[in-house]
Amino acid sequence: MNLDSKVKITAPCSHSLFLDATHLKGCSLSVQKKIWALVERCQASTAFIDVVPAMNSLTVYLVHSDHIRYWQTTLLQWWNTTDIQEHKGTHHKIVTRYGGECGPDLEFIANYHGISASSVIELHMNVTYLVLFLGFQPGFTYLHGLPAELHTPRRSEPRVKVPKGSVAIGADQTSIYPADSPGGWHIIGHTNFSLFDWQNNPPCAIAPGDTLQFISEEALL
Repeated sequence: MNLDSKVKITAPCSHSLFLDATHLKGCSLSVQKKIWALVERCQASTAFIDVVPAMNSLTVYLVHSDHIRYWQTTLLQWWNTTDIQEHKGTHHKIVTRYGGECGPDLEFIANYHGISASSVIELHMNVTYLVLFLGFQPGFTYLHGLPAELHTPRRSEPRVKVPKGSVAIGADQTSIYPADSPGGWHIIGHTNFSLFDWQNNPPCAIAPGDTLQFISEEALL
C-alpha cells in the first residue's frame, strides 16, 4: 500500500499537531517504521518541545503556536518524502533470570500451553523483538514478535505490586516492568537492566524502533 498523503494531521490545541495513520489497515508495521523515521527528522529540528510517537500515530508539541499552520503542511510533506529505511534503531541484549522466585508464572505459562518450562524460555529467547512504542509507565516497552505459542490471556486478578525488572507476558505482548507497579501480566523472569532513569539524557534506555533480545542468565555462566 502506498502510504503517501493518506495520513490525517490535525491540531488538538494551539501548540500541538497530531498525525493519525491508524486508519491505514494491513500495513501497521510499515506505518510504524515510517513514523520512527519521521520522529528523527522532527527531533533534529528546534521547532518542537517534544515529539511523541505512539502506535501508528505521532504527536508533536511546538515551541511557537503561530507556526502551527506551517508545520501542519510541512509534516505532511515530510511524511511523503520520508523513507522507512532511514531509521536505524539500537539493539539491546537483556540478560534475564527465568523461573523460580524471579518468574513465579513460568510454570503457569508452560502448563497453559502444554509445553515444558524450558520450552517457554527457549521460545521467549529465540526472537528479536521490535519496540513498537513506550507507554503505561515511563520506559515500558510494547514489543512486536512474541511467538504465537506463548500468547496467553492476562491474569484474571492483577497483582497489586509487580517488582521492577519483571519480564512478563500479557496476551500477544511481552515486556519489562521499569518500576514497581500494579500489573496483570504473567511474570516469567527478572532482569537488572534499567529501563528508565530521569537523571539520564534521554531518560529511557530503550526507544521506539529499537530491537532487543532476551538472554538467559544461566547461558552466560
